[in-house]
Amino acid sequence: MKTPGFIFRAATLSGIAALLFLAGCASHAPAPVVERGVPSKPAAASKDFYTVKKGDTLYSIALDNGQDYKDVAAWNNLENPNRILVGQQLRVTPPDGGAAGTAVAKPIGGGVVESRSLDGGPAPAAASDTLKREPKAGKEAYSDQAWAKAQNQNNVQGTAAKPAEPVRSEAPAAAAAPAAADVTWAWPAGGKSIAGFNEATNKGVDIAGKLGEPVLAAADGKVVYSGSGLRGYGKLVIIKHDAIFLSAYAHNNNILVKEGQSVTRGQKIAEMGNSDTDQVKLHFEIRRQGKPVDPTQYLPKR
Repeated sequence: MKTPGFIFRAATLSGIAALLFLAGCASHAPAPVVERGVPSKPAAASKDFYTVKKGDTLYSIALDNGQDYKDVAAWNNLENPNRILVGQQLRVTPPDGGAAGTAVAKPIGGGVVESRSLDGGPAPAAASDTLKREPKAGKEAYSDQAWAKAQNQNNVQGTAAKPAEPVRSEAPAAAAAPAAADVTWAWPAGGKSIAGFNEATNKGVDIAGKLGEPVLAAADGKVVYSGSGLRGYGKLVIIKHDAIFLSAYAHNNNILVKEGQSVTRGQKIAEMGNSDTDQVKLHFEIRRQGKPVDPTQYLPKR
């Protein structure tokens, strides 16, 4: 026969064991929960953006992309065009002005909305109040007035809520690039060519001349750059003729036009020099959408 003292000690030991077991369970920390959010979408490489490389300037980036450097600065909120960083991504085309259009469902006459599938076809038929019906039990009591009201609603909806003809959204035809004939070109200097176009080594043509000889605008346009901020070009003038073509006039001794100024074909814009080169000459380029092209393919034969 077990004594009360034995029973008490056994109960005490059992209680201690239970507490130790619970404490042991509590000592195991729960497994960490990792919140896996949606990964940030990497910036998509496209012709709309350019990644700054060592040696780049905003002026050279703008020239290579057929843009006015002031526009590039504005698109990228650059207060100082002389401060860009290697690895920085710059927008080099005009912003879209908003996301692609999204179809918004709007009620048509009588507050009836017509459902259509994404492919433009009609959605599967569904129960609609536009169909003739009798007053439903529990909804409205049958009466001549109720019946007349229902008939009247059907007549109104049958005209005002007539499904609108689907508007076919056609993608606008891509604007054809202006042909060379859209810009009337002339030679920017009277000297002979001493170096021809070579995409790898010479992005334009070099024209010989004497110090101070006139440099003329090759076509009508607007001066988008006037200065000496592009290495290897010396005192440089860049004229934008339209959305496609730019022309560049390098190594001048004296520049006679300012940025933003409109010029006409044959107008004197600079005087020939040898800035940042070893001889007096005019280095002349034509850029088509920022890409250097052979000027002799656009200039009149001589």
